[in-house]
Amino acid sequence: MSKTDLVNYIAEECGFTKADAARAVEAFVGGVTKGLKEEGKVTLTGFVTFAAKKKEAKVGRNPRTGEAVEIPARVAVAIKAGSKLKDALN
Repeated sequence: MSKTDLVNYIAEECGFTKADAARAVEAFVGGVTKGLKEEGKVTLTGFVTFAAKKKEAKVGRNPRTGEAVEIPARVAVAIKAGSKLKDALN
């Protein structure tokens, strides 16, 4: 499902205009981003948990040449499905 599909789905389900649904999606994305930046974790109980994880710098290998490549430190997002989401997918 693309972002446009999600906006259309929300608009239909909630009776919103597409513009209102698009603002709601943007607000959700902004809220998750802000939560990860400020607290490092966002939990929607039973559905999903987003967590910011610090990854240390390391040395990797270029698969084509075998040459050593330095991979810089970064912050990655880990996503863990909650029980209700897991149950819905089974």
